[in-house]
Amino acid sequence: MTKLEELVQEFARSVAAQSDAIFRGDAKTGNKHADRYIAAFKKLRAHGDAGRDALTVLLMHPNVDVRTTAASFLLRYRTAEAKAVLEEAAKGEGLVAFESSEALKRWEEGTWALDPE
Repeated sequence: MTKLEELVQEFARSVAAQSDAIFRGDAKTGNKHADRYIAAFKKLRAHGDAGRDALTVLLMHPNVDVRTTAASFLLRYRTAEAKAVLEEAAKGEGLVAFESSEALKRWEEGTWALDPE
């Protein structure tokens, strides 16, 4: 497994773990997992477009939280694919739908800044 693949797996594991922690009402643990997936993304981003390309596999991940979080981070780089993932999730109900619609709203209003460079 390559370094990029390891970082993508860390991103996915951490997003899923954060979701589980939030579901249990454990914000402290959830925040630790959020820090991990943000750190994994920063390391992927340090590899430039190769790192971003590696993350695109998560746009088809079976876990909707993983899929939509990756899409949120990839809006600038893979706009059409990322928007499609978020738009589909926003049609649902619950926290994922809300977060997806908020990410799209921030993108449209020009305030989105998860991967600004």
